[in-house]
Amino acid sequence: MAKKKIRKPAAKKGGSGSMNPHDLLAQVQKLQAEMMAAQEALKEEVIEASAGGGVVKVRMTAAQDLVGIEIAPEVVDPEDVEMLQDLLVAAFNEALNKARAVAEERMAPFASMLDMGGLGGLLG
Repeated sequence: MAKKKIRKPAAKKGGSGSMNPHDLLAQVQKLQAEMMAAQEALKEEVIEASAGGGVVKVRMTAAQDLVGIEIAPEVVDPEDVEMLQDLLVAAFNEALNKARAVAEERMAPFASMLDMGGLGGLLG
């Protein structure tokens, strides 16, 4: 009489909950590297905003670092410094709002992954 082989059931992958700690660590490290790359890219992307019909221009990175200001000579009036100040503030605030919008758009995928729902998805 031949011996009957007893087969053990195969272990289920990704079954009812737990993820291999090494896989989880690898996913977290990958996400961290992607976030760092996205943050570095924000430092390279330059946003430009203007005020007063373009007489004052402000350049800012999407990481919200001011990198340049251009002022048309005709707007520099020693008798009306307040207007120039107002134009600078307006251009700066427009650039800042644009930079924030770009940063939010670029970082949104990471925010959704890191909320408790996304993290829970990684954990099982």
